[in-house]
Amino acid sequence: MADVGELKEFICQKFCEHVGLNAEELFGSNLTLAQVIERSDRMHNSVDLMEAFAKSSNALRKQYAVRVRLPALSLDTPISQVVELFVRECQPGSLA
Repeated sequence: MADVGELKEFICQKFCEHVGLNAEELFGSNLTLAQVIERSDRMHNSVDLMEAFAKSSNALRKQYAVRVRLPALSLDTPISQVVELFVRECQPGSLA
């Protein structure tokens, strides 16, 4: 199993790829999910955002053989909280 830092970096990279924003844009200002949708050319609504989460979850499963439950979050949730939730879900003993 990868360490927390490696998982966090992987998750951040996958989020950036799937929403079409660079790391500085996405994490530098700790955008809310609503702001991610607003600034991304690929995102039009929360369904697109959930699809990006699903793709990131699938990448984690393929790369690290861990299953992550998709989060149900409000649009005012900062992206840093989403990353932390994904990292927690990857930890041994999670219900994923």
